[in-house]
Amino acid sequence: MSQVKFLDIERYDLDIKSNSRSHHTQLCGEERLIVRRGQPFNIILHLTAGSKDFKPGETGLTLIIETGPLPRKESDTKVTFSITDSTVDTDWSASATYDPSGNTLSLSISSSPDAPIGVYSLTLDQNGKKTSLGQFTLLFNAWCPRDAVYMHSETKRQEYVLAQHGQIYRGTHKRIKGTPWNFGQFEAGILDICLKILDENPKFVSDADKDCSARRNPIYVTRVLSAMINSNDDRGVLVGNWGKIEDGTHPGEWIGSGDILHQWAESGPVCYGQCWVFAAVACTVSRALGIPCRVVTNFGSAHDTDANLVIENLYDEDGKRISGGDSIWNFHVWVDSWMTRPDLGQKFDGWQTSDPTPQETSEGVFCCGPASLKAIKEGELTLKYDVPFIFAEVNADVVDLVLLSTGQFVKFSGSTKSVGCFISTKTVGSDDRRDITHQYKYAEGSKEERQVYEKAQHHNKLQQRGEKPGLHLKIKLADNMMVGSDFEVYAILTNNCMEARTCNFLFFARAVSYKGKQGDSCGVASDKVEVPSGEERRLSLKLEYESYGTAITSDRLIQLSAITIDKETIDFNKAEKTIVLDEPDIKIELLGEANINQSVMTKLTLLNPLPEQLQDCSFTVEGVSLTDSKPITAKIGAVGPKQEAKTTIEFIPTSAGPSVLLVNFDSDKLKNIKSFLNVVVKE
Repeated sequence: MSQVKFLDIERYDLDIKSNSRSHHTQLCGEERLIVRRGQPFNIILHLTAGSKDFKPGETGLTLIIETGPLPRKESDTKVTFSITDSTVDTDWSASATYDPSGNTLSLSISSSPDAPIGVYSLTLDQNGKKTSLGQFTLLFNAWCPRDAVYMHSETKRQEYVLAQHGQIYRGTHKRIKGTPWNFGQFEAGILDICLKILDENPKFVSDADKDCSARRNPIYVTRVLSAMINSNDDRGVLVGNWGKIEDGTHPGEWIGSGDILHQWAESGPVCYGQCWVFAAVACTVSRALGIPCRVVTNFGSAHDTDANLVIENLYDEDGKRISGGDSIWNFHVWVDSWMTRPDLGQKFDGWQTSDPTPQETSEGVFCCGPASLKAIKEGELTLKYDVPFIFAEVNADVVDLVLLSTGQFVKFSGSTKSVGCFISTKTVGSDDRRDITHQYKYAEGSKEERQVYEKAQHHNKLQQRGEKPGLHLKIKLADNMMVGSDFEVYAILTNNCMEARTCNFLFFARAVSYKGKQGDSCGVASDKVEVPSGEERRLSLKLEYESYGTAITSDRLIQLSAITIDKETIDFNKAEKTIVLDEPDIKIELLGEANINQSVMTKLTLLNPLPEQLQDCSFTVEGVSLTDSKPITAKIGAVGPKQEAKTTIEFIPTSAGPSVLLVNFDSDKLKNIKSFLNVVVKE
């Protein structure tokens, strides 16, 4: 029997730089090996002088990879495989190439495209003699055709996996405004925090083996993230707050995910978030783990609490709103993630919606999704996960009802078009807005749209569309509605009846949050009018900063409601419009070129549009590879009415190439004003 020969390894080289480049993880740095599943990576073994004559075929070489606290073969969290002449692309495998000139053995290791993601240990076993070859982190792989998250387009992979900044759309469907955001998924420490989120989830705590094994499935991981980004059931990342905020950080002040995730890792749930913050953090974590992800805004987003696909707005006979469970948010933000759906069938592959904002429970937990966009569009409400709730968010019909003194409800208005409009995401490769409403629903009023709605709604069919003869109301806005200014809006009543009509004409303005919660009054006008047939009457309402300034939230939204009441004929009419007050622009100017590892100054200027002094004014800047992954704040104190707030901030870029400098202005009365500047850092 020949004597067994062992490799005498002097050292090993994880070849991080080369592996990172081929696995698209070079932005994570070179401190550790991070690779994507289903794709080979290389490790170089440097042998001692005594191993010069070694021939790989003369000894058995086996690799052992393990992940999780309880690695098990049955769970695929421990895999043992031999080193052969070549690798395969369907399972764990490895091959070796010996270079006698350098006395090195190069191992090419290919992971399974279905392997659980996470941190792995790697061990070389030579007939019982074991040598540790360190650790590596395995991610989902959008570049691997056999991976469930495979995305064919390289430009889309660059956008939905690798892009570290983007736009999140807010406002109303009439005034859509992009808000810049730093996702920063490759910033130092972020990947470790994302993996920590998975390890903190209750499913891991209750059964770590089962949870780690399930991390092979992006459906499972995405559902876990939708629960863990909020803190309602666990030690999740963000605490939601839609009321008055007196502690913590106001949701509108965040300009990136990195600061939030670092705070969570250090001290637990972070105060506070609202829907766009929940979604942005979910996008960061998804992209960090390798799942293609985009942030999506739905304008006119329904919250259907009783699951009847109808949003019911209730009023008394005097036109006063009666609070109820249903609501329509001016906008709501969630995420779409790209993956196959073998649990549903191939036709439901592609984008999947999940929503980390805690609204309703799903299987007893505040989470939502992933739900196939194709299932949402086709009204396939029996498919998992949470398709009915998301379908209602983009498709519910709206009915306005008056509660008469007799206890009877009378429908006086409604809409089949106000929910789920201008659904928006950032365009691939640019900062422009892309309308993706057609991906969620058929065109409003089309035959397909009604068929889908009727299939989903079953017996609660609301088929009336268009205007009916009678009185018609509309609201006309002013051209200039800058916050701090006074301006007039008009309610216009047109009589399309054959006879004159007399009615009470009411026009209200009320502060409102983006999720539709009404606040204090900003003004009211009323009149009793007689409108001859074919004519119109106008009711003006002057909105003065003195009245609305203390009522509005940092969302700067005012809801206008015009109502006419004819109690004799029990005829009620309503028009409603939500306005977004314009905000001042931040002027951003770089004072010189941006060069790597050299200080550069940026000059920031904002004109105070308010007729009163601003206190506690500050500018904050943040940028991937610009500000060392941390926000830099300059406090400038008070700024007088119609005066300029200005400062300069110094930062030192740490890597060359294109980046984005995000800027936020904050004060006691004017909050969360944001802008950005594209910056190209030179070598």
